Amino acid sequence: MNAEQKNRKPKAGVLLIASPRFKNLSGPKRGTYHDRKLRAAEDILGTLDFLDVVFPGITYDREDADKAVAEFFDKKVDFVLVEFLSWSEDFAWIRFLRDMPEIPILFTNVAKPRMSFETTLDEDDFIDYLCAGTLVGSLEASGSIRRIPRENVKIVVGNREEITGKVRSFAAAAKVRSILRRSNVGLMANMNEAMWSTYIDNYDLFTKIGPEIHYLPYSDYGTEIDNLTDAEVKAYADELTSRYKMMDDVEYDKFIGCVKASLAIKKMAEKNDIDCYVYNDIDQATFRTAGCRAGFYPRWFNENVSVLVPEADIGAGLATYILKLLSGKNVNFIEPFHIEDDFGTFAGGHAGPNDHNDPAWQENVIISRDVRFAKTSWKYAGAPFAWYRISPGLKTVCGLYEQDGKYKMVTFLAESLSEKDTPQSSKKHLLATYSHTIFKPVVPVKELFERVLKVGVTQHYAVVDGDWRKELEDLSEMMNFEFHNID
Repeated sequence: MNAEQKNRKPKAGVLLIASPRFKNLSGPKRGTYHDRKLRAAEDILGTLDFLDVVFPGITYDREDADKAVAEFFDKKVDFVLVEFLSWSEDFAWIRFLRDMPEIPILFTNVAKPRMSFETTLDEDDFIDYLCAGTLVGSLEASGSIRRIPRENVKIVVGNREEITGKVRSFAAAAKVRSILRRSNVGLMANMNEAMWSTYIDNYDLFTKIGPEIHYLPYSDYGTEIDNLTDAEVKAYADELTSRYKMMDDVEYDKFIGCVKASLAIKKMAEKNDIDCYVYNDIDQATFRTAGCRAGFYPRWFNENVSVLVPEADIGAGLATYILKLLSGKNVNFIEPFHIEDDFGTFAGGHAGPNDHNDPAWQENVIISRDVRFAKTSWKYAGAPFAWYRISPGLKTVCGLYEQDGKYKMVTFLAESLSEKDTPQSSKKHLLATYSHTIFKPVVPVKELFERVLKVGVTQHYAVVDGDWRKELEDLSEMMNFEFHNID
């Protein structure tokens, strides 16, 4: 899928329901009920400039409901935003619930700060009173939400500003849900035999989450390495050395070997339309084919709003991809290494390719030998990688796991510490061979991991700047994930 499709605004169908019984009631000063509802609709739509809105007009009757269903389906909205504009007969709403194909629905009731009338003795005030009866309409409608079996209906109540905030997070999640259903996961080229707990069912992946999985053969990988031109290899090598310092003990021919291994992955992703590339970088076939494991993260992945992850972990790859779609930011891939109780911290990071392209933190990267494999017999043993101290700041940490055909999402917040704030050491690069950082979690570290262990997980997590837990919770509800926010 191309970047333009991923970077679009969330697309919302807006269903505003009003009463045909009141439609032509008129006051001498402020016009008809319908006029007032048109103004109300305009005001509502004015708060939704962050959405691509499909609005078929106010829904009064069955025909309006049918029109809304058809437009929302034809224009492939990500979700439907529903609001009753007053009390209304419920036949249009029930028809919509029955006939609208399965899609996330956000059912809202908006509380006004105060009413526009003191009494209802005046005819205009009486019509305003009728217009204000949104709670009556919502209460009547709520029973049908339960009686007509549908998944993915979320009910929220708040003032207009609060509701708009909830629409934002719901819309972001609904857009991710839609994109996942059109995405491709590329696995090269088999499950990770060292980590069986990372396995997920490919049929479940497609039917319950959405992406198709494509197995990318090592023979194609080898062909892509062989077909690289000297010019494109030199261009990427020059790009890396112009951006990052290279350590003195790096052998240049091994650097070029790793450049080729990394570029070939980009080529495979491009040619196979891969959005989430799951690279089995500890498989023997990787080393036989490339002579090393890829250690660089081509910028194409960020430009295409795609991700590259190691160790053949599809669940963690999807968590990384989800955070990429939600945030648009550079997402890192980690496993927590160890707790240091004296400091209330844990170290986390990962070997292999990791997103080192955050433009604000390029000085955190060194081209360094992959010392873990330096003493092996592979062709490019000790080939370098982009040794990255993960950027500081508050991070959302997220993992996705399968159990008995169901999915669990685990998330928590942790501060990635800069070297000057790290109590263990003031050195920027602490763990050779691993892109890494020191984390100070919001929840005390021992309590955090005791609770995580009780959920039952694996070791891999995605990490991104900011707090995306509300969007992840909305997405989990839409996708029927078991959601664990450790707070």
